[in-house]
Amino acid sequence: MKKSQSRREFLRVSAAGALGAFVLSQSSCRNASNKAAKAPEPVIVDPKSFNLGLQLYTIRDAMATDVPGSLKKVSDLGYKYVELADYVDGKFYGYAPADFKKLVNDLGMEILSSHTQVEGVGVTLDSARKMAEDHALIGAKYCIQPWIVEEMRNSIATYQKMAANWNEIGKVMKEFGLQFGYHNHNFEFATVEGKVPYFDVMLAELDKDLVIMEMDMFWVTEAGHNPVDIFNKYPGRFPLYHLKDGYEKIPPHFDVVKDNVAPVGEGVINFKEIIAAKDVAGMKYMIVEQDDSRDGDMFADIQKSITNLTTKILV
Repeated sequence: MKKSQSRREFLRVSAAGALGAFVLSQSSCRNASNKAAKAPEPVIVDPKSFNLGLQLYTIRDAMATDVPGSLKKVSDLGYKYVELADYVDGKFYGYAPADFKKLVNDLGMEILSSHTQVEGVGVTLDSARKMAEDHALIGAKYCIQPWIVEEMRNSIATYQKMAANWNEIGKVMKEFGLQFGYHNHNFEFATVEGKVPYFDVMLAELDKDLVIMEMDMFWVTEAGHNPVDIFNKYPGRFPLYHLKDGYEKIPPHFDVVKDNVAPVGEGVINFKEIIAAKDVAGMKYMIVEQDDSRDGDMFADIQKSITNLTTKILV
């Protein structure tokens, strides 16, 4: 009898245990299902919140045919700022200053800066004043010298003359609430008469309060330098970053060859390291620029740049 009762007791307990396990299993499944159902949806971040700019030279062909439509595409991609590259006879892309400013602002963007053809030789302070007046009207913060003609790169004396001239232009810009600056390529790093103009003239003789440096990371890299090393040596001089990548790491050169230019994040430049040094550099704004497109679709390229920046590099 004891054996029989023990067996019945064993079966009863086993059945109860199995039922309990089944209930717990079902409960766990329901809890897991509920948790899955209540999982928060991923937060969609507005790319404009990253405050990135685009140099409009990048889409110069499109801007030449359709200014409003091109600017809308830039805004739709998530760029917050634009840097201009077409100032002629007091107009921007053919628009009066107030009209162009409204066009940009109505699309939810702001005009940050402008590349203007201010040469180091023959620039009068009157012409600089007119330029400052017009750029103040569009609300730009910076007015940038983007290029040096080849005949002005042959001697240290010509570089020094330009530097002195730019200091004077910088004073005029300051009167109108603007900051003058210079955008480099790679040729400034070539040795001229035993000196390197970028270091031995520009950073040495430009008044840092009157002329800021807009560093182009691609061209500095093409010249064989690490931007972070330059930031550490000349802290606080680089409020504007120009971001474009290079498909391959190639030996240093000083010819302006653009076939290695890539969208940001599609090449070999370590932008995380460069952006991590922003406080040392004095960086305030980042601007995407791409001189040419290897694939022939510049809007696709600037989309790659802003997507890589906002999903991989800046996060």
